Amino acid sequence: MQSTKIKKATFKHIESELYNYEDTKKEIDRLRNEIMLGGSNQDENIGGNRSAEPSRPTERIATRLLTHKTLRNLEEIAEAIEYVYAYLPDDHKNVIKTKYWLRQRLTWDDVAIKISMHRNTAMKLRREFILLVADKIGWR
Repeated sequence: MQSTKIKKATFKHIESELYNYEDTKKEIDRLRNEIMLGGSNQDENIGGNRSAEPSRPTERIATRLLTHKTLRNLEEIAEAIEYVYAYLPDDHKNVIKTKYWLRQRLTWDDVAIKISMHRNTAMKLRREFILLVADKIGWR
């Protein structure tokens, strides 16, 4: 991990992304399906007779999947969370899962009791996780 400090707003943003992780994955699937099924046929041809998109359907879909900004941003965040989570020790995983993914909105005291860990330790592990995610995405 390179940086040990990030902006408070970045920390809060990543925390928000953790709370909304499942919704983000659903939105990624929805956007991919919409693009692949042709639901987003926007003509981006401005001022010319030929479109910048490839003419073959498979290439056109691949291009849209790669260039859709919202999709790419959501994928980048989800991939960073998944990557960091996959390499965490179990105690870190328990903190993240209990606090953010059980959808119970527990306080830190409740999280600590539920996973048999001191509150400060749980918060320290959460901070480490968020810093690793920020580093993986390149946010500061």
